[in-house]
Amino acid sequence: MTGSGISREKAVELLEDKVPTVNLRKHCLATEAIMRALARRLGEDEELWGITGLLHDLDYETTSDRPDRHGLAAAEMLRDRLPEESLHAIKAHNAEHTGVERSSKLDHLLAASESLTGLIVATALVYPGKKLEPVKVRSITKRMGKSGFARSVNRDNIRECVEGGFDLQEFVGISLDAMKGISEQLGL
Repeated sequence: MTGSGISREKAVELLEDKVPTVNLRKHCLATEAIMRALARRLGEDEELWGITGLLHDLDYETTSDRPDRHGLAAAEMLRDRLPEESLHAIKAHNAEHTGVERSSKLDHLLAASESLTGLIVATALVYPGKKLEPVKVRSITKRMGKSGFARSVNRDNIRECVEGGFDLQEFVGISLDAMKGISEQLGL
């Protein structure tokens, strides 16, 4: 199946309906931007990858007390709207709790991208203007090794960019540029 099976407009409506927390919606928008940029670089279906990134946390708030359901519930909600490869990536982005193994580039890069958004945002917030514009790739990769910085960010997931075909520097660069491209939407 080419394309996502759901328009971006409908996906955004669904996100706004199911995800009331503004910062979580911004995380989903950032993940979408990164996934679209990665798809373009790899010659993959940009719409499919973008929508997968946009909707990956659709169930986050309703499964907050059941981490073993996070991703699985979202895939159930999207069952008739997304192809199996997207549904699998959504389930696998939380493999640590769902047990759904990551196997495709889409799986690995969704997990890496959604984790990296937190590290990029945390890095931007230490700058005086709290904006993405002055942030450099080196600033982010340097903070990868500081376990006390942005503690909740899963660095192992970010390193899965290698399974998706990117070295860390290139992956962080593509991701940072993608987020800078929507900085107004992100408030950064």
